[in-house]
Amino acid sequence: MARQPLHGGQAVTGQCETQGDVPPGGMLRVRVSPETGAQAMNIRNKSAVVTGAASGIGQAVAIELAGRGAKAVCLVDRSDNVIQVARLINDRMDAHVAEACIGDVTDEDFRRKTFDLVCSKYGAPGICVPAAGITRDQLAVKVDKQTGKAQMYPIELFRLVCEVNLIAAVYWGIELVARIAEQRRSQGLGRWEPREDIQGTIIFIGSISSQGIPGQIAYGTTKAALEGVAATLAKESMYHGVRCAVIHPGFTDTPMVRSLGKEFIEKNILPYTQLKRLIEPAEIADAIFFMICNSAVSGELWADAGWHSSA
Repeated sequence: MARQPLHGGQAVTGQCETQGDVPPGGMLRVRVSPETGAQAMNIRNKSAVVTGAASGIGQAVAIELAGRGAKAVCLVDRSDNVIQVARLINDRMDAHVAEACIGDVTDEDFRRKTFDLVCSKYGAPGICVPAAGITRDQLAVKVDKQTGKAQMYPIELFRLVCEVNLIAAVYWGIELVARIAEQRRSQGLGRWEPREDIQGTIIFIGSISSQGIPGQIAYGTTKAALEGVAATLAKESMYHGVRCAVIHPGFTDTPMVRSLGKEFIEKNILPYTQLKRLIEPAEIADAIFFMICNSAVSGELWADAGWHSSA
């Protein structure tokens, strides 16, 4: 199912909204699945928080979870286009399933207010997919042909990419664990027991860039680091019944990838994938849904369309 991405806008910190205008003719289709047994029931009473939900993989995940029966989905993004996505989901579902929260994912106060909103309405969320991400591609070292001087990758860009892709993603995941832990404490519950249902799942968005792609010293670092985050957090958070895993998408048809340009994609990306095309965001969202629902899945899943590096 093809879904059109929405993108744009700057950060508006701390504002939570659920209203918005529907673009003429609409832009999204939401699949409402019939009962499919235990897997579909796993999320039926769960609410979810998805960052980067105005476009790309985040948007596709929000649509997928709503269509699969999640009790509520909080769509988080710095772009006010996220309001349109939430409104369209609600229209297609004929129910108020989606909440839109506009703000900067690196802002701690905004993160707490978003979780406060979800907890006050639906209880502690059971799913978190921190999909917000940026790239600032540039070679680590580039020699100026005129001066002969070596130019290094700007440290301020490295820090920015780390703040958004790594630190923010980690803390949105940790916030989920904290809210579930507090809710269990208020119910007189301690260590999670196998006889209980899984309490929560965090899926971090890695990337094939974690294996190394020239020009992505900052981006690749953040995506590789998420493997260590998930491995560590999974051991800690299971005390509270929360699972963690990482999905590593290949080159996906998102605004970030499309910004590379058609010529670059056709020359440097498509020839090195088995499918000879970009992956659809909906395909990644489907894989994420599988990871959420199947409690036996842990570690990392590579959804790379058979991509392999040219060098």
